[in-house]
Amino acid sequence: MKQNTTIRPWAALWTLVLGFFMILVDTTIVSVANPTIMRGLDTTMTATLWATSAYLLAYAVPLLITGRLGDRFGPRRVYLVGLATFTIASLMCGLAPNIETLVAARALQGIGASCMTPQTMSVITRIFPPNQRGSAMAIWGVTAGVAMLVGPILGGFLLGAVGWEWIFFINVPVGIVAFWLTMRNVPVLPTNAHRFDILGVVLSALGTFLVVFGIQEGETFDWGTMWGPVSIWGLIITGVIVLALFVVWQKVQRGEPLMPLTMFADRNFSVGSIAIMLVGLTTTALALPLMFYLQLVRGLTPAQSALMLLPQAVLSIILARPIGKLVDRRDSRRVNTLGLTLQGIGIASYVPLMLGEGHIALLLIPSTILGVANSMMWGPLASITMYSVNPVHAGAASGVYNTSRQLGAVLGSAAMAMLMSARLSSKLGEDAGIGTETVGQLAEPFRNGYAEAMAQSMLLPTLAIIIGAIVTLWFAPRPKEEAVASA
Repeated sequence: MKQNTTIRPWAALWTLVLGFFMILVDTTIVSVANPTIMRGLDTTMTATLWATSAYLLAYAVPLLITGRLGDRFGPRRVYLVGLATFTIASLMCGLAPNIETLVAARALQGIGASCMTPQTMSVITRIFPPNQRGSAMAIWGVTAGVAMLVGPILGGFLLGAVGWEWIFFINVPVGIVAFWLTMRNVPVLPTNAHRFDILGVVLSALGTFLVVFGIQEGETFDWGTMWGPVSIWGLIITGVIVLALFVVWQKVQRGEPLMPLTMFADRNFSVGSIAIMLVGLTTTALALPLMFYLQLVRGLTPAQSALMLLPQAVLSIILARPIGKLVDRRDSRRVNTLGLTLQGIGIASYVPLMLGEGHIALLLIPSTILGVANSMMWGPLASITMYSVNPVHAGAASGVYNTSRQLGAVLGSAAMAMLMSARLSSKLGEDAGIGTETVGQLAEPFRNGYAEAMAQSMLLPTLAIIIGAIVTLWFAPRPKEEAVASA
């Protein structure tokens, strides 16, 4: 097919959103299928959980590198490579005869997703004028939020209808259509003759891997020794040191850095990268205790539990464009602050409802608040963070932003696992492990203690997002459009 050089911003945006939505759905869709996969492949729960861990690890680690690849070779080209990789890996996942093959295919999926994600933000930053970028980022942002909710809903229905393999097979036709649409609608953008920072690539990949792997697997090894003298904390500390060396190298090297530190001179980019990490932490940490509560205390199925989040998804979609237009016309700093604050209020609203015995429908109230919050959080945050980024560094900046989000998600998952374990031990004592291998509602004597433990665990994401709201107070006024255009 002839390469497309005509720029049609909205056609390109919706095309990229299709692929972006697909890869983010796959971060959560497997969570409801784990018991079924475990039985289908005759394996253990620990091995099955690696189907999720491998994807998240392979997704998070290369983001800094794949973002820079987009600057060097063109975001469209790197996006297409990632999309093809993801689609082929999805087919391999569905055909996997054993857990080892599934884990390997999921890792390949993660690499494909890592190639795609930074290019979506990069293209938006480069093809939309500043006065339309808020609306575009609103759609991109709400896609990120809604996809995390759609995963469990879609997974639950596919499991009941056709089997676990189809949570992967469904990506194949979607991937093929997305590939064709990308060739048709996403323009070929000018590239820059970057020199590739090989040492920077090695240091960033190694450091990120050690930190993410250590945090992700900490609970599995009880935050102690893994193999011989190697400990979880040793891995994490080593990873932090390697990342510090990476930053130093980016500053002192004479060539072109993988992550230009000049990006962080933009106050809004720095503040936004911190805020999105706290948003990622909050979103992941919220889902764990809520799903356990709905299924084990209230006795809902996975699909029914996911449907309790439907108001959040629907309102996020409905309000995304109006909020985006508002961001285009006005300074969006306080929209971010209000959105993150509402998110905290919505999460905190779950606590008294989980401790009480009210009607299940009352739990739709916090979901409604979160829907309004999401529309004011994801898109406006991405918009103000990327607003002043030099287009030459759009891929690198997108890589940093998405790495921050993914790192926050990993931190949220690990921190919540520890907190839930601690609260269950406090409330149930020797029976703290009850429910970890249970399918269906808990026995009556255990429900109150379990509900209290899950409600208390909700304080973690509440605190994290309130800190995020405070961080957004440091956003500077958005620069004039003329200043951005000449940057």
